[in-house]
Amino acid sequence: MSRPPEDRGAELRALFFESAYELLQALNEGGLQLETHPGDEEVLRGVRRAVHTLKGDAAACGFAQLSELAHQLEEVLTPEVVQSRGAGIAEIVLSAADIFGTMLFAYERNSEPRSGIHLQKMIRDLLEGPSSKKDLTAHEAHGSQIAATFAWTEYEQLMISEAVHRGESVYNLALRVDPNSLMRAAAFQLIRNVLHGSGTVIALRPEDNIAAATVEVVEAALATKFTAEALAQRCRIPAIVSDVRIERAGISEHELLDDLLEVQANLAHAEHPDDPAPAAGSAIGAAVTAITETSLRVDAARIDAVMNLVGELIIGRSMLNRTLAEFDKSHARDPVRTKLADAMAFQTRVLDELHKCVLKIRMVPVEQLFRRFPRVVRDVAKQCGKDVALQVTGQNTDLDKGILDSLAEPLMHLVRNAVDHGIDPVDERVAAGKPARGTVFLNAFHQGAQVVIEVRDDGRGMDTNNLRAQAVEKAILKQEEATRLSEQEVLNLIFEPGFSTATAVTEVSGRGVGMDVVRSAMGKLKGTVHVSTQLGKGTTIQLRAPLTLASIQTLLFRVGGRLFAVPLSSVVEITRIREDEIHMVDQREILRLRDQLLTLVRLNRLDHIHAVAAPPAAPTKKTRFVIVIGAAEKRFGLLVDSLVGEEELVIKALPSDIVSSDLVSGASILGDGTVVLILNVPAVVSRFSKALPMEAIA
Repeated sequence: MSRPPEDRGAELRALFFESAYELLQALNEGGLQLETHPGDEEVLRGVRRAVHTLKGDAAACGFAQLSELAHQLEEVLTPEVVQSRGAGIAEIVLSAADIFGTMLFAYERNSEPRSGIHLQKMIRDLLEGPSSKKDLTAHEAHGSQIAATFAWTEYEQLMISEAVHRGESVYNLALRVDPNSLMRAAAFQLIRNVLHGSGTVIALRPEDNIAAATVEVVEAALATKFTAEALAQRCRIPAIVSDVRIERAGISEHELLDDLLEVQANLAHAEHPDDPAPAAGSAIGAAVTAITETSLRVDAARIDAVMNLVGELIIGRSMLNRTLAEFDKSHARDPVRTKLADAMAFQTRVLDELHKCVLKIRMVPVEQLFRRFPRVVRDVAKQCGKDVALQVTGQNTDLDKGILDSLAEPLMHLVRNAVDHGIDPVDERVAAGKPARGTVFLNAFHQGAQVVIEVRDDGRGMDTNNLRAQAVEKAILKQEEATRLSEQEVLNLIFEPGFSTATAVTEVSGRGVGMDVVRSAMGKLKGTVHVSTQLGKGTTIQLRAPLTLASIQTLLFRVGGRLFAVPLSSVVEITRIREDEIHMVDQREILRLRDQLLTLVRLNRLDHIHAVAAPPAAPTKKTRFVIVIGAAEKRFGLLVDSLVGEEELVIKALPSDIVSSDLVSGASILGDGTVVLILNVPAVVSRFSKALPMEAIA
């Protein structure tokens, strides 16, 4: 049964927006490359191909304004214009990416897109500039008013791509027949003769003299050795052609396939030089099959649904394991018991593999996030009047798609701050013996069950004394509190709301908002952020987040009869203590563990931590367990009644009307139906760090 037209239209629009944003990223990257290598024709071809594809896709979806603007941009993406006005082309491409982005945003929300007048003016200024007039003829400046579609067939587009690939110049021509001409068929024949005498006619509309009797515009695709200026002079036939429009022929998608086929053919010939070359038809079929079979676009919601079902299977496996354990107690010698154990072992292996496969499907390389930052660094450096380069490593590091999307905003703030605050001005760098160009380093790597994303700069670094003074000046801390802070705690002040190291508020920063957003975002991800700096050498900020939020390895324990879990990656060690080993310091429970003082936390008192705790009863000899938790550079101990063991839990989000505390990041269900609350370690640290003196936290 076929789907209704509105469903097909919605699917077409969704595919268009998905591919369009990828094309915008290609435009950003191409514009940056044209800025550094203005004469690179390969980069220009890639940019033109992206604009050409965006133009056609937008027209197919009915977005005429975007399609027309892309068409106007395509007209200036020629080698002649790039050679004469390379820097101007790069600026136009980057501006076009921004304008196209806002138009797509409006189209997605069914609102009216912004006008492209600014981009059109930039294109006109470029075409009418003195250095461009030398290479652009009058027909390109004025003849562009001729309405022409250049709607070539797929075969004709393939012929155009092959001609360009051979190094030939291919132009699209639109010739307006003089309205005073009385014999249109004869005029068309004269135009046809001139075209055939100027090169190889790849496409022609109309195709015969009969259809030309009423035509007003003749369209053609011509491979020629003549320049555009010489071709315009040949085509301007007196009393026959009144106006001429000439533009470089757009490169179709076939060129990408041709390049792929050529590379594959060269590799195959290098391995088997005696083998004859394969037929073109079979090669194209094989290449298309290879391309279509290696990738598949799937909605993230579908993967989430599969992941949720796998989680239910894991819970079901836990239930079966508990049932099998009860069966062992009453039927230890029953032969069925062995068969059940073998079946459970088989199911466990398959389920573990299924779980890993689904997790890998959700994993994407961090390169998808890093690709946007060269443009960010370039724009912010230009606003700040600095010369800054971006160096990226670890692009192939994988992490969960949901976490990747959540890291985009905090990472954007960090990169912008690194350029604006971190990198020092050119005169300061030269005076300090540094290179005039500053560098921002972006790196990603795995560390245990976490992914670490590092933003580092080689700028001036941060002065902790200056940070203390600013915190007192902005009334964030009192003077005596500021002097008691350690170096690391002073650096963490940059995450306080309203705190900024900028001397003035600019378009880039200075309002004290960005770093607070970073800390909040990492808290939602159950991650941490760590700052280190060297005065005069630079600053490094590390974001640590779990690889996935779907399931985690946890340590289960009981407190007051309730079952809790804490991520195993946060557990430093477990120790036993007696009640008489707990000491009171400033009405707070402290444990001396080897050479460090450890603050103890009782979960049943977390909600009342801001209140002054009552002195505990007389110490007893009862033995208690302490789970030492590590979060960033801090350590604290959870005082628990008993340990249950390690278990992999599937995290289930809890509605706010059930659990309103931010100290709980989620819940899970065990095989026997018991609900386990999973602690949000960063939130616990943040909560009691504000209530306890800083030095009490080891």
